Amino acid sequence: MAPVAKLASRITQRTVDEAECVASVLLAILIAHVLGAAHVSWAAFAGYMVMRGHAAETLMRGALRIVGTLAGGLLALGAAPWVLTWWPLAALAMMLVGAVSLYAAITSRRSYAWLFFGLTFAMVLLDKLEHPAIALTDFVQTRILETLAGIAACLIVSLASTLTLRRRWPAPPTPPPVGARWHRNAFRHACQAGVTLALLVALGAAFHLPALAQGAIMVMAVMVLPITGIGQSGLAPVSRRILQRSIGCGIGALFAAAFLFVANGSPALLLVGTAIGVALGRHLENGDPAHRYVGTQFTLAILVTLVPDRYDAAALEPALERLIAIFVGMGVLMPVLLAGYALGARQPAAPVGSAQEEAGGI
Repeated sequence: MAPVAKLASRITQRTVDEAECVASVLLAILIAHVLGAAHVSWAAFAGYMVMRGHAAETLMRGALRIVGTLAGGLLALGAAPWVLTWWPLAALAMMLVGAVSLYAAITSRRSYAWLFFGLTFAMVLLDKLEHPAIALTDFVQTRILETLAGIAACLIVSLASTLTLRRRWPAPPTPPPVGARWHRNAFRHACQAGVTLALLVALGAAFHLPALAQGAIMVMAVMVLPITGIGQSGLAPVSRRILQRSIGCGIGALFAAAFLFVANGSPALLLVGTAIGVALGRHLENGDPAHRYVGTQFTLAILVTLVPDRYDAAALEPALERLIAIFVGMGVLMPVLLAGYALGARQPAAPVGSAQEEAGGI
């Protein structure tokens, strides 16, 4: 058998998917640098999370992400001058927007847009609380720019793959999103997320804790569950996701730290480490469905560490900050979930509506 034929025989749909993600992330990094984005790793996040095996799915997912980011950023810009004058107002706004966006992310057919609507609103307000001198307009603009860079990379790679590799190794079909009717347990679950986000605002005002925006991302990401997985309380499934997020970020941070040491400031080696990390993370994500979240968080830890805004300033601190934010968010979320579990145990079971798949995480 010819060498090319032997190589082709070893390629699978899973291999193509992993190669697409690596190409999309590397291209997103390039586009972000060309456009002068302030946070290149966020473009790399989008280049990884939006990528799908069908160009049409990639386009739809990218459109939902940018719509959610734009809507959440604009709402934060409009609300900030009013709610940031007194932290209880900011906490109330965070609770309302967080609860509404998470409930819609669980029950709506456009769940990905709703998730990023709430995430962007939370990031803008919490970053402003932590850094009062920050220019909110510039922050929202650069966040949109970074998102567009990642989405553009995904679309280019997805279209090229659709016209070439995917003709021989087509991606498996993805079930269409399904909306859900009113669901009391989902609403209770979303309200717990809203309360947690409000408590993060209070902690920030009282103790000036760093990286609370990362804590808000952690809270919303782990709380997005299928309706069928919530039950009377989301305590058990959310606890599993928190554990998997901690494991994935921890292992990813160790992997990235090793590459930072070996690279010693070399952009080429950092890019090699990024490519290897993305491939490994996607491979884990495509494996056992029960542990796929570990792979996602492994990849995100790689990107936040090995994709600096400037390659002459690569450092381990961003990954450590992300890990600290996980534990801060966990420390606030778990008591709220335990209280919700205690209250939910006294309530009659709510009817189960239509199942909604996970929005995809962050």
